[in-house]
Amino acid sequence: MDLILKACLGAAVVVILAALAKTRNYYIAGLVPLFPTFALIAHYIVGKERSLEDLKTTILFGMWSIIPYLVYLMALYLLVDRLRLEASLALATLAWLVAAGILVSLWLRLH
Repeated sequence: MDLILKACLGAAVVVILAALAKTRNYYIAGLVPLFPTFALIAHYIVGKERSLEDLKTTILFGMWSIIPYLVYLMALYLLVDRLRLEASLALATLAWLVAAGILVSLWLRLH
């Protein structure tokens, strides 16, 4: 049942994104992925199953995880004028993966 709820939340986000993309305020579709749907789920689960200190560590790591997303957005912004959309998205995703890998590696070394 828990998995079904998570899948429904994900599907609802996709429907909202598609609807917003067709409106006059299409750019708001860029804000929707930042709604903390999955963060709420993660924080609830960690908060219920782990210590308060573990929850605070998860929250702190979440703050740092904004960096790979920023790398993705910067890469996409720079690439979308130069390449096809699909190639731009793929390379921006690769940039996110590299930045996320660096973040996790640094986190493991420092924590």
